[in-house]
Amino acid sequence: MRASKTGIALVAVGALLFSATPAFAHDIDYIDDGVLDSGKETHNHHYQHNEEEQGHIPSGSENVIEIGRLDLFEGEEQPGRIADVSAYGNYAYLTAFWEPECDRGGVYVVDIKDPANPELVTLIPSHRGTFSGEGSQVMELDTPYFKGQVLAYQNEICPGETKGIGGVTLVDVTNPEKPKKLVEGAGDFTIATKAQSADPSNSGKAQTKANETHSVRMWTTDDGKAYVVLVDDLEATDIDILDITNPSKPKLVSETSLVDETKQPLGEVHGDAVFLHDMVVEEINGRQIMLVSYWDGGYAKLDVTNPAEPVFLADTDFAEFDPVRAEVDPGAELTPEGNGHQAEFTRDNEYFIATDEDFDPYRVTAAMEDGTEFTAVQGSDVPAIDPDTSLAGGTRFLGLACDPATVPAADATGSVAVIERGVCDFTVKVQNAEAAGYAGVVVFNRTGFEGCDALLSMLVDAGIPAVFVSRTDGFRILEGGVPADYTCDDEGGTLVPTAVGANGQDVNIEAVFDGWGYVHMYDADTMQDIDQYYVPESQNADFADGFGDLSVHEVATDPDENLAYISYYSAGFRVVAYDSNGMTEVGKFIDEGGNNFWGVEVHQHPDGQKYVLASDRDSGLYILQYDGTP
Repeated sequence: MRASKTGIALVAVGALLFSATPAFAHDIDYIDDGVLDSGKETHNHHYQHNEEEQGHIPSGSENVIEIGRLDLFEGEEQPGRIADVSAYGNYAYLTAFWEPECDRGGVYVVDIKDPANPELVTLIPSHRGTFSGEGSQVMELDTPYFKGQVLAYQNEICPGETKGIGGVTLVDVTNPEKPKKLVEGAGDFTIATKAQSADPSNSGKAQTKANETHSVRMWTTDDGKAYVVLVDDLEATDIDILDITNPSKPKLVSETSLVDETKQPLGEVHGDAVFLHDMVVEEINGRQIMLVSYWDGGYAKLDVTNPAEPVFLADTDFAEFDPVRAEVDPGAELTPEGNGHQAEFTRDNEYFIATDEDFDPYRVTAAMEDGTEFTAVQGSDVPAIDPDTSLAGGTRFLGLACDPATVPAADATGSVAVIERGVCDFTVKVQNAEAAGYAGVVVFNRTGFEGCDALLSMLVDAGIPAVFVSRTDGFRILEGGVPADYTCDDEGGTLVPTAVGANGQDVNIEAVFDGWGYVHMYDADTMQDIDQYYVPESQNADFADGFGDLSVHEVATDPDENLAYISYYSAGFRVVAYDSNGMTEVGKFIDEGGNNFWGVEVHQHPDGQKYVLASDRDSGLYILQYDGTP
C-alpha cells in the first residue's frame, strides 16, 4: 500500500548531507512534495485552451446537430470555469471549477425545458474557498428519510485557500429553482493511518473537515437504501463509500484501496502513479458492480452489493507496447502512457469504454555518456522538452537542494543539476537550481514509500526543464553504476555516496512524440483490450502544438444503441459506434472558433427526445443530438 495521497518525501533525519557512508536505518518524515498522486492534481496543471494563442483543429459537424447552447459568460469570459455536466428532467447542472480564479465554485442550474433555448436559473454556491469539478449527479431517492431528487457534487479546496472544505455536498433539487442543501462537506473525517499520515502522532484522530474529494457517484438498492462513493484525494484508501439513505446524515461505511490489486510491475507503464480517479456503479445480474478508473493501474471492477465490504473482481493491464503508437508508427515500441481516467459500461454491460487522459504529447528519450538509456518523466509547469528544446550536458549533484545557500553554482562542466527527492517540494528544488544557473534538473527518487524505482509525475513550477527518474538511474548518473550492496525498499536503503557539488555523467535528454490521450474498448468479462479509438490529429506530431489540448476526457454510453459519446478538449465532441470488432467514428462536432469540452451526458428529455449534453470549459452548455446511423 502506498502512502498519503498528498505526496510524501522520505528523509534521513540528521543526515541531510550525504557522504560515502554505509546504509543505515533511519526514521521517516512526510511532506507534500508535489507528486501527482490524486485526481485533483490531474486537472490543476495542464494548459487551458486559449483560442488566440493556440488555435484549434478545423471546425465542422458530421451527423451531429446543435440543438441549443448557453454561454454563461458572454461578454465576461472566464476560461476554464466550467467542468462537468449532469441532467435530470428539465434541468442541467454544470459544476464550477476554480479557474481562472477562485473564491468559490458550485453548480450552475440551467433550465433546458426548451432545449433550443437553455436559460440559467441559479448558482448553488460551494463553501468559501471550495470548487467542484468531476462527477456531479442527480438521482431520485425514495427512502424512509427522503423522497425527491438529490444532487451530489464533490468539494476540493482552491489553490492557496485555507477556508475550503472537502467531502460531498448533497442538495435537494426536487424544485431545482429553489435548491436546498441537505449536507455540506460529508465524507471521511479521520486522519490517515500511521503509515500514511503527515503527522503520525495524529493517526486516527478526528478532523474538522472531510478529506478533499475528486469525484462522486450515487446509487440505490432494492431494499430502499442509497449510497455515494467518493474519490478520496488524501489517502491510499481512496474508495470511500457513504450510506446516504438519510441524505442529511451520511455515514461512512467503508474505505478501500486497490493499489496492490491494480499496479503493474515498475517500468511497464510510463509512470507508476496508482490512484482512484473516477467510477460508476451498475446493477449487473442482481449485483451492484463498481467500475473504477485507477490511473496507471488501469481499470478494475468491485462488487459493492455489500457496500461495507467491497470485493475486488478483476482489473485490466496495459499492453507491453502502446497499441495506438504501434498502429500509427509501425515498429514503435513505447510503453503505454497509462492514465486511466474515466469509463462506462455499455448498454448491455458486455463491454466498457474507457478514456486515457494525456496532456503531454511528448515523452523523453534519455541516455548517459556511457550509453546507458534511462526513462524520465517530464514535470508539469516547466518548459517542455520537445523538438525545439533538449537538455544535455554535464551533471552536478546538488543533494536535496532545499537550501539555496548550499546549492553550488552551475558552470561549463556541470550545467544539469541532479537532485534527490526529499525534505522540500519539487518546485523549491528546481527553482533553487534555476537561481544557481542550471539549464535543467534531473530529480531522482528517494527510498521508502513511493520511492526507489517508481516513476512519478512532478507538479513543479519553474523556468527550466525538469524530469523525474528512478533512484537506480540517479545512482547510475552520479556513480556510473549502483554499488554491489545497493538496497532500496519501503523501510529505507543505500544512501547517496556522492558528495554535494561532485560531477556525474553527461546526459542527453531529447523528445519523442507519443501522442495525446485516447479511448479503449474492453471486454467487461475478460477485461481484455479489444480496440482503441483516437482522433487522427491527436496522433500526428504536426498537431502537437498550436491546436490546444487534443486529449480525450470523458465518455458516456447510449442506453439504447451501440454508441458512445466522447468529449475531447480541443478536438471536440465525437460519436463512435461499437460492436464485437471494435469502434468506428460515426459523428463529430467542433464549433466555429473551437471548443474546450470537459463533460458529456446522455439525457432522455421529458419531451421524448434523447439529447447529449456537453460542457465547454470556457463558455457553458451545448445540447447536441446524433442524427446518423450506427
